Amino acid sequence: MQIVRHSQQTLKTALISKNPVLVSQYEKLDAGEQRLMNEAFQPASDLFGPITLHSQSDWITSHPEAPQDFEQFFSDPYRKIPSPDKHSIYIQSIGSLGNTRIISEEYIKWLQGYCKAYFYGLRVKLLEPVPVSATKCSFRVNENTQNLQIHAGDILKFLKKKKPEDAFCIVGITMIDLYPRDSWNFVFGQASLTDGTGAVD
Repeated sequence: MQIVRHSQQTLKTALISKNPVLVSQYEKLDAGEQRLMNEAFQPASDLFGPITLHSQSDWITSHPEAPQDFEQFFSDPYRKIPSPDKHSIYIQSIGSLGNTRIISEEYIKWLQGYCKAYFYGLRVKLLEPVPVSATKCSFRVNENTQNLQIHAGDILKFLKKKKPEDAFCIVGITMIDLYPRDSWNFVFGQASLTDGTGAVD
């Protein structure tokens, strides 16, 4: 078992930039936001705790990626930016998320609250849940797991048609396995950056 722990200096390098545009953003932080930012640099902070890799099958171990600090993310020419006209995240639940409707609603409201906190400043709106049949997506039974699976690409097409005018993005949430193409066993999720759509299970 491997533990990845970032030093205080690494966190500061990753989060703080000398880019004039970003510096002006930091200067606009209120007192509470500044305290939160300062807390992030403390070794004992809960915000950036150590990452425990439980096995070699962990995604971070089996799919190594180049690191990206905040300035690189901010400067990415393909990064989409919310605007006054496109400032809402829409969550579309597909199929049941729990054993009862009440449990499903609790799950989705919890997710809404998390998104509001994480994507600070954006509105997070819930769309009326729809059954899987409403998406008209392809499906299959996985020959290895015998689980029902629905086609992620078809879900993205469905979401694109349902995307409201003020949406920055729309995300479909389902408890049913997804697959992106016949040759794949499954996929955790799929998204289109250009269309502002995503589906996760």
